[in-house]
Amino acid sequence: MGTILIVGTLDTKGAEFAYLRDLIRTRGHDTLVMDVGIFDPAFSPDIPAHDVAAAGGVSLDGLRAAQDRGNAVTCMMNGAAALVPRLYAEGRFQGVVSLGGSGNTVIATAAMRTLPVGVPKVMVSTVASGDVAAYIDVVDITLMYSVVDIAGLNKLSRRIIANAAGMICGAVEQAIPDADDDKPLVAATMFGVTTPCVTRVRERLETAGYDPLIFHATGSGGRAMEALIDAGYIAGVADVTTTEWGDQLVGGVLAAGEHRLEAAGKRGIPQVVSVGALDMVNFWAYDTVPERFRDRNLYRHNANVTLMRTTPEECAQLGHIIAQKLNAAVGKTALFLPLKGVSMIDEAGKPFYDPEADAALFDALRAHLEPHVERIELDYHINDPAFADAMADRLVEMLKG
Repeated sequence: MGTILIVGTLDTKGAEFAYLRDLIRTRGHDTLVMDVGIFDPAFSPDIPAHDVAAAGGVSLDGLRAAQDRGNAVTCMMNGAAALVPRLYAEGRFQGVVSLGGSGNTVIATAAMRTLPVGVPKVMVSTVASGDVAAYIDVVDITLMYSVVDIAGLNKLSRRIIANAAGMICGAVEQAIPDADDDKPLVAATMFGVTTPCVTRVRERLETAGYDPLIFHATGSGGRAMEALIDAGYIAGVADVTTTEWGDQLVGGVLAAGEHRLEAAGKRGIPQVVSVGALDMVNFWAYDTVPERFRDRNLYRHNANVTLMRTTPEECAQLGHIIAQKLNAAVGKTALFLPLKGVSMIDEAGKPFYDPEADAALFDALRAHLEPHVERIELDYHINDPAFADAMADRLVEMLKG
Protein backbone atom coordinates (compact mmCIF):
# COMPACT_ATOMS: atom_id res chain seq x y z
CA MET A 1 0.00 0.00 0.00
CA GLY A 2 2.96 2.34 0.42
CA THR A 3 4.55 4.31 3.24
CA ILE A 4 3.55 7.83 4.24
CA LEU A 5 5.98 10.23 5.88
CA ILE A 6 4.57 12.28 8.76
CA VAL A 7 6.56 15.41 9.64
CA GLY A 8 5.56 16.82 13.00
CA THR A 9 6.43 18.60 16.21
CA LEU A 10 5.81 15.70 18.57
CA ASP A 11 6.61 17.73 21.68
CA THR A 12 3.62 20.06 21.35
CA LYS A 13 1.19 18.12 19.13
CA GLY A 14 1.83 14.51 19.99
CA ALA A 15 -1.80 13.44 20.39
CA GLU A 16 -2.78 14.98 17.07
CA PHE A 17 0.04 13.31 15.17
CA ALA A 18 -0.60 9.97 16.87
CA TYR A 19 -4.22 10.22 15.75
CA LEU A 20 -3.14 10.99 12.18
CA ARG A 21 -0.64 8.11 12.22
CA ASP A 22 -3.24 5.63 13.46
CA LEU A 23 -5.78 6.68 10.82
CA ILE A 24 -3.21 6.16 8.07
CA ARG A 25 -2.28 2.74 9.43
CA THR A 26 -5.94 1.78 9.57
CA ARG A 27 -6.08 2.40 5.83
CA GLY A 28 -3.36 -0.22 5.39
CA HIS A 29 -0.37 2.08 4.89
CA ASP A 30 2.90 2.07 6.78
CA THR A 31 4.07 5.32 8.37
CA LEU A 32 7.45 6.95 8.82
CA VAL A 33 7.28 9.58 11.56
CA MET A 34 9.87 12.36 11.65
CA ASP A 35 10.03 14.48 14.81
CA VAL A 36 10.91 18.14 14.20
CA GLY A 37 10.10 19.31 17.72
CA ILE A 38 12.73 20.57 20.11
CA PHE A 39 11.75 18.94 23.38
CA ASP A 40 10.79 15.42 24.46
CA PRO A 41 8.28 13.81 22.07
CA ALA A 42 4.91 12.46 23.19
CA PHE A 43 5.70 9.15 21.48
CA SER A 44 8.75 7.58 19.87
CA PRO A 45 9.31 8.66 16.27
CA ASP A 46 11.02 6.66 13.53
CA ILE A 47 13.35 9.59 12.85
CA PRO A 48 14.21 11.43 16.08
CA ALA A 49 14.68 15.16 16.39
CA HIS A 50 18.39 14.64 17.15
CA ASP A 51 18.86 13.31 13.61
CA VAL A 52 16.91 16.19 12.08
CA ALA A 53 18.94 18.78 13.98
CA ALA A 54 22.20 17.09 12.98
CA ALA A 55 21.14 17.16 9.34
CA GLY A 56 20.67 20.91 9.78
CA GLY A 57 24.20 21.25 11.11
CA VAL A 58 23.38 21.78 14.80
CA SER A 59 22.89 19.74 17.95
CA LEU A 60 19.48 19.33 19.52
CA ASP A 61 20.97 19.86 22.96
CA GLY A 62 22.36 23.18 21.81
CA LEU A 63 18.97 24.27 20.50
CA ARG A 64 17.34 23.33 23.78
CA ALA A 65 19.92 25.23 25.80
CA ALA A 66 19.66 28.37 23.65
CA GLN A 67 15.87 28.61 24.09
CA ASP A 68 15.58 30.63 20.88
CA ARG A 69 12.42 29.42 19.20
CA GLY A 70 12.96 31.31 15.94
CA ASN A 71 16.44 29.92 15.45
CA ALA A 72 15.29 26.44 16.45
CA VAL A 73 12.53 26.48 13.81
CA THR A 74 15.02 27.56 11.15
CA CYS A 75 17.52 24.85 12.12
CA MET A 76 14.90 22.11 12.13
CA MET A 77 13.55 23.40 8.82
CA ASN A 78 17.03 23.10 7.32
CA GLY A 79 17.44 19.61 8.75
CA ALA A 80 14.08 18.38 7.48
CA ALA A 81 14.76 19.88 4.04
CA ALA A 82 18.05 17.97 3.93
CA LEU A 83 16.69 14.64 5.19
CA VAL A 84 13.39 14.37 3.31
CA PRO A 85 14.74 14.25 -0.26
CA ARG A 86 17.36 11.76 0.85
CA LEU A 87 14.70 9.48 2.35
CA TYR A 88 12.59 9.76 -0.79
CA ALA A 89 15.56 8.89 -3.02
CA GLU A 90 16.05 5.78 -0.87
CA GLY A 91 12.42 4.75 -1.49
CA ARG A 92 11.46 5.13 2.17
CA PHE A 93 8.07 6.80 1.51
CA GLN A 94 5.62 7.60 -1.28
CA GLY A 95 3.75 10.62 0.18
CA VAL A 96 4.08 13.17 2.99
CA VAL A 97 1.60 14.83 5.35
CA SER A 98 1.81 17.26 8.24
CA LEU A 99 -0.24 19.40 10.64
CA GLY A 100 0.68 22.63 12.35
CA GLY A 101 0.71 26.31 13.05
CA SER A 102 3.08 28.76 11.45
CA GLY A 103 6.21 27.08 12.84
CA ASN A 104 5.60 23.54 11.68
CA THR A 105 4.06 24.80 8.43
CA VAL A 106 7.36 26.50 7.64
CA ILE A 107 9.33 23.37 8.54
CA ALA A 108 7.13 20.81 6.79
CA THR A 109 6.50 22.75 3.60
CA ALA A 110 10.21 23.51 3.22
CA ALA A 111 10.78 19.75 3.26
CA MET A 112 7.88 19.15 0.87
CA ARG A 113 9.27 21.64 -1.62
CA THR A 114 12.39 19.51 -2.02
CA LEU A 115 10.33 16.66 -3.49
CA PRO A 116 9.55 16.14 -7.16
CA VAL A 117 6.27 17.33 -8.59
CA GLY A 118 3.78 14.48 -8.42
CA VAL A 119 4.79 13.15 -5.01
CA PRO A 120 1.64 13.59 -2.84
CA LYS A 121 2.04 16.38 -0.27
CA VAL A 122 -0.69 17.48 2.20
CA MET A 123 -0.30 20.22 4.81
CA VAL A 124 -3.06 21.04 7.33
CA SER A 125 -2.28 24.51 8.65
CA THR A 126 -3.69 27.33 10.71
CA VAL A 127 -2.21 29.81 8.21
CA ALA A 128 -3.63 28.26 5.06
CA SER A 129 -6.30 30.91 4.48
CA GLY A 130 -3.93 33.82 3.94
CA ASP A 131 -1.07 34.52 1.51
CA VAL A 132 0.47 31.06 1.16
CA ALA A 133 2.89 31.70 -1.70
CA ALA A 134 5.92 31.40 0.59
CA TYR A 135 4.84 27.93 1.70
CA ILE A 136 3.90 26.52 -1.71
CA ASP A 137 6.18 28.38 -4.12
CA VAL A 138 5.78 26.44 -7.39
CA VAL A 139 5.37 22.95 -5.92
CA ASP A 140 2.18 20.86 -5.83
CA ILE A 141 1.55 21.10 -2.08
CA THR A 142 -2.08 20.73 -1.01
CA LEU A 143 -2.80 23.17 1.83
CA MET A 144 -5.89 22.64 3.98
CA TYR A 145 -7.06 25.27 6.43
CA SER A 146 -7.41 23.71 9.87
CA VAL A 147 -10.31 26.05 10.88
CA VAL A 148 -9.41 25.52 14.55
CA ASP A 149 -5.92 25.49 16.01
CA ILE A 150 -4.00 22.22 16.07
CA ALA A 151 -4.37 22.10 19.84
CA GLY A 152 -6.06 18.98 21.12
CA LEU A 153 -8.53 16.53 19.67
CA ASN A 154 -12.18 17.50 19.46
CA LYS A 155 -15.15 16.80 17.25
CA LEU A 156 -14.04 19.29 14.59
CA SER A 157 -10.28 18.70 14.65
CA ARG A 158 -10.78 14.93 14.40
CA ARG A 159 -12.82 15.45 11.24
CA ILE A 160 -10.20 17.77 9.72
CA ILE A 161 -7.33 15.42 10.54
CA ALA A 162 -9.31 12.45 9.25
CA ASN A 163 -9.90 14.28 5.97
CA ALA A 164 -6.16 14.89 5.69
CA ALA A 165 -5.44 11.22 6.33
CA GLY A 166 -7.93 10.27 3.63
CA MET A 167 -6.41 12.75 1.20
CA ILE A 168 -2.84 11.57 1.56
CA CYS A 169 -3.81 7.90 1.53
CA GLY A 170 -6.01 8.38 -1.51
CA ALA A 171 -3.30 10.25 -3.36
CA VAL A 172 -0.71 7.55 -2.63
CA GLU A 173 -3.15 4.80 -3.65
CA GLN A 174 -4.29 6.50 -6.84
CA ALA A 175 -2.80 5.10 -10.02
CA ILE A 176 -2.82 7.10 -13.25
CA PRO A 177 -5.08 5.25 -15.70
CA ASP A 178 -3.96 4.93 -19.30
CA ALA A 179 -0.84 6.97 -18.66
CA ASP A 180 1.46 7.37 -21.65
CA ASP A 181 4.81 8.21 -20.11
CA ASP A 182 6.79 7.71 -23.31
CA LYS A 183 5.85 10.99 -24.97
CA PRO A 184 8.44 13.76 -24.51
CA LEU A 185 7.18 16.69 -22.45
CA VAL A 186 7.08 20.09 -24.13
CA ALA A 187 6.35 23.27 -22.16
CA ALA A 188 4.30 26.20 -23.48
CA THR A 189 3.19 29.50 -21.95
CA MET A 190 -0.27 30.98 -22.30
CA PHE A 191 -2.37 33.98 -21.27
CA GLY A 192 -6.03 34.55 -21.96
CA VAL A 193 -5.05 36.95 -24.75
CA THR A 194 -2.80 34.36 -26.45
CA THR A 195 -5.08 31.36 -25.95
CA PRO A 196 -5.95 30.80 -29.65
CA CYS A 197 -2.26 30.63 -30.56
CA VAL A 198 -1.22 28.32 -27.73
CA THR A 199 -4.25 26.05 -28.18
CA ARG A 200 -3.28 25.48 -31.79
CA VAL A 201 0.39 25.01 -30.86
CA ARG A 202 -0.67 22.43 -28.28
CA GLU A 203 -2.84 20.53 -30.74
CA ARG A 204 -0.11 20.50 -33.37
CA LEU A 205 2.48 19.24 -30.87
CA GLU A 206 0.11 16.51 -29.70
CA THR A 207 -0.38 15.38 -33.30
CA ALA A 208 3.40 15.24 -33.69
CA GLY A 209 3.69 12.86 -30.71
CA TYR A 210 4.58 15.23 -27.88
CA ASP A 211 2.92 15.79 -24.51
CA PRO A 212 2.49 19.56 -24.02
CA LEU A 213 2.37 21.14 -20.56
CA ILE A 214 0.68 24.56 -20.62
CA PHE A 215 1.76 27.13 -18.03
CA HIS A 216 -0.38 30.17 -17.26
CA ALA A 217 2.02 33.13 -17.45
CA THR A 218 0.99 34.59 -14.09
CA GLY A 219 4.39 34.74 -12.41
CA SER A 220 4.08 31.45 -10.58
CA GLY A 221 3.38 29.74 -13.90
CA GLY A 222 6.58 30.99 -15.45
CA ARG A 223 8.60 30.06 -12.38
CA ALA A 224 7.04 26.60 -12.32
CA MET A 225 8.00 26.05 -15.93
CA GLU A 226 11.55 27.25 -15.36
CA ALA A 227 11.85 24.91 -12.35
CA LEU A 228 10.69 21.88 -14.33
CA ILE A 229 13.10 22.73 -17.13
CA ASP A 230 15.91 23.04 -14.59
CA ALA A 231 14.94 19.65 -13.15
CA GLY A 232 15.27 18.00 -16.55
CA TYR A 233 11.62 17.13 -17.18
CA ILE A 234 11.19 19.15 -20.37
CA ALA A 235 12.40 18.25 -23.87
CA GLY A 236 11.51 21.52 -25.58
CA VAL A 237 9.76 24.85 -25.04
CA ALA A 238 7.18 26.89 -26.96
CA ASP A 239 7.49 30.09 -24.94
CA VAL A 240 4.73 31.95 -26.75
CA THR A 241 3.79 34.26 -23.87
CA THR A 242 6.70 36.13 -22.32
CA THR A 243 4.44 38.75 -20.71
CA GLU A 244 5.84 38.16 -17.22
CA TRP A 245 8.86 40.23 -18.19
CA GLY A 246 6.55 43.23 -18.61
CA ASP A 247 5.50 42.93 -14.98
CA GLN A 248 9.08 42.36 -13.89
CA LEU A 249 10.30 45.49 -15.63
CA VAL A 250 7.48 47.89 -14.88
CA GLY A 251 6.29 46.66 -11.49
CA GLY A 252 3.16 44.60 -12.17
CA VAL A 253 1.76 41.89 -9.95
CA LEU A 254 2.52 38.85 -12.14
CA ALA A 255 6.30 38.98 -12.40
CA ALA A 256 8.23 35.71 -12.56
CA GLY A 257 11.58 37.04 -11.41
CA GLU A 258 14.78 38.05 -13.15
CA HIS A 259 15.69 34.49 -14.16
CA ARG A 260 12.68 34.02 -16.41
CA LEU A 261 13.76 32.87 -19.91
CA GLU A 262 17.00 31.33 -18.69
CA ALA A 263 16.42 27.65 -17.92
CA ALA A 264 15.94 26.33 -21.46
CA GLY A 265 18.94 28.27 -22.68
CA LYS A 266 21.17 26.96 -19.89
CA ARG A 267 20.12 23.35 -20.41
CA GLY A 268 20.49 23.66 -24.16
CA ILE A 269 17.05 22.30 -25.00
CA PRO A 270 15.26 23.51 -28.15
CA GLN A 271 13.08 26.56 -27.67
CA VAL A 272 10.88 28.71 -29.83
CA VAL A 273 10.05 32.04 -28.21
CA SER A 274 7.66 34.86 -29.01
CA VAL A 275 6.54 38.15 -27.51
CA GLY A 276 3.02 37.22 -26.47
CA ALA A 277 1.22 39.80 -24.28
CA LEU A 278 4.24 42.07 -23.91
CA ASP A 279 1.78 44.85 -24.66
CA MET A 280 0.57 44.70 -21.07
CA VAL A 281 1.43 44.92 -17.39
CA ASN A 282 -0.95 43.37 -14.85
CA PHE A 283 -2.51 44.79 -11.71
CA TRP A 284 -5.38 43.58 -9.58
CA ALA A 285 -8.71 45.46 -9.37
CA TYR A 286 -8.75 48.95 -10.86
CA ASP A 287 -8.47 50.66 -7.47
CA THR A 288 -5.17 48.88 -6.79
CA VAL A 289 -3.35 50.43 -9.76
CA PRO A 290 -0.59 52.68 -8.37
CA GLU A 291 -1.34 56.37 -8.61
CA ARG A 292 1.65 57.01 -10.88
CA PHE A 293 0.01 54.84 -13.56
CA ARG A 294 -3.52 56.25 -13.40
CA ASP A 295 -3.10 58.38 -16.54
CA ARG A 296 -1.88 55.42 -18.61
CA ASN A 297 -3.90 53.32 -21.06
CA LEU A 298 -5.72 50.99 -18.61
CA TYR A 299 -8.09 48.19 -19.54
CA ARG A 300 -10.38 46.37 -17.10
CA HIS A 301 -9.81 42.75 -18.07
CA ASN A 302 -12.30 41.67 -15.40
CA ALA A 303 -13.40 42.77 -11.92
CA ASN A 304 -10.14 41.58 -10.37
CA VAL A 305 -7.57 42.24 -13.10
CA THR A 306 -6.56 45.54 -14.71
CA LEU A 307 -4.17 45.67 -17.65
CA MET A 308 -1.86 48.58 -18.53
CA ARG A 309 -0.45 49.13 -22.02
CA THR A 310 3.34 49.17 -22.21
CA THR A 311 4.88 52.29 -23.69
CA PRO A 312 7.35 52.41 -26.61
CA GLU A 313 10.16 53.10 -24.11
CA GLU A 314 9.21 50.08 -22.00
CA CYS A 315 8.84 47.91 -25.09
CA ALA A 316 12.34 48.87 -26.22
CA GLN A 317 13.70 47.83 -22.82
CA LEU A 318 11.78 44.55 -22.99
CA GLY A 319 13.22 43.81 -26.40
CA HIS A 320 16.74 44.38 -25.09
CA ILE A 321 16.17 42.12 -22.08
CA ILE A 322 14.67 39.27 -24.07
CA ALA A 323 17.46 39.47 -26.63
CA GLN A 324 20.04 39.19 -23.84
CA LYS A 325 18.28 36.13 -22.41
CA LEU A 326 18.10 34.39 -25.77
CA ASN A 327 21.68 35.32 -26.69
CA ALA A 328 22.86 33.35 -23.65
CA ALA A 329 21.19 30.12 -24.85
CA VAL A 330 23.50 27.24 -25.70
CA GLY A 331 20.87 25.22 -27.55
CA LYS A 332 18.71 25.72 -30.63
CA THR A 333 16.70 28.92 -30.20
CA ALA A 334 14.30 30.71 -32.52
CA LEU A 335 12.49 33.98 -31.91
CA PHE A 336 9.15 34.49 -33.69
CA LEU A 337 7.83 38.02 -34.21
CA PRO A 338 4.11 38.49 -35.04
CA LEU A 339 4.22 41.80 -36.90
CA LYS A 340 0.46 42.41 -36.75
CA GLY A 341 0.08 42.28 -32.97
CA VAL A 342 1.19 40.49 -29.83
CA SER A 343 -2.11 39.88 -28.03
CA MET A 344 -5.84 39.60 -28.54
CA ILE A 345 -6.30 43.28 -27.69
CA ASP A 346 -3.32 44.49 -29.73
CA GLU A 347 -4.76 44.79 -33.20
CA ALA A 348 -6.53 47.50 -35.16
CA GLY A 349 -9.60 48.74 -33.32
CA LYS A 350 -8.67 47.05 -30.03
CA PRO A 351 -7.74 48.84 -26.76
CA PHE A 352 -3.98 48.15 -26.83
CA TYR A 353 -3.34 48.64 -30.53
CA ASP A 354 -0.15 50.72 -30.63
CA PRO A 355 2.05 50.23 -33.73
CA GLU A 356 4.70 52.58 -32.32
CA ALA A 357 5.12 50.47 -29.15
CA ASP A 358 5.20 47.21 -31.10
CA ALA A 359 7.77 48.67 -33.49
CA ALA A 360 9.96 49.68 -30.54
CA LEU A 361 9.82 46.11 -29.25
CA PHE A 362 10.64 44.57 -32.62
CA ASP A 363 13.41 47.07 -33.40
CA ALA A 364 15.12 46.44 -30.06
CA LEU A 365 15.06 42.71 -30.66
CA ARG A 366 16.49 43.16 -34.15
CA ALA A 367 19.22 45.43 -32.81
CA HIS A 368 20.34 43.27 -29.90
CA LEU A 369 19.72 39.68 -30.98
CA GLU A 370 22.96 37.90 -31.91
CA PRO A 371 23.27 35.99 -35.21
CA HIS A 372 23.25 32.53 -33.65
CA VAL A 373 19.63 33.07 -32.51
CA GLU A 374 17.25 32.43 -35.36
CA ARG A 375 14.81 35.30 -35.95
CA ILE A 376 11.60 34.64 -37.87
CA GLU A 377 9.36 37.59 -38.67
CA LEU A 378 5.87 36.82 -39.93
CA ASP A 379 3.25 39.23 -41.21
CA TYR A 380 0.61 37.69 -38.96
CA HIS A 381 -1.10 38.44 -35.68
CA ILE A 382 0.06 36.20 -32.84
CA ASN A 383 -3.32 34.44 -32.74
CA ASP A 384 -3.43 33.73 -36.48
CA PRO A 385 -3.37 29.97 -37.10
CA ALA A 386 -0.47 30.29 -39.53
CA PHE A 387 1.69 31.92 -36.85
CA ALA A 388 0.95 29.15 -34.34
CA ASP A 389 1.66 26.49 -36.97
CA ALA A 390 5.01 28.06 -37.80
CA MET A 391 6.10 28.06 -34.14
CA ALA A 392 4.96 24.50 -33.51
CA ASP A 393 6.47 23.13 -36.71
CA ARG A 394 9.82 24.78 -36.09
CA LEU A 395 9.98 23.34 -32.57
CA VAL A 396 9.20 19.88 -33.88
CA GLU A 397 12.00 20.25 -36.45
CA MET A 398 14.39 21.24 -33.67
CA LEU A 399 13.34 18.35 -31.45
CA LYS A 400 13.78 15.82 -34.24
CA GLY A 401 16.88 17.42 -35.69
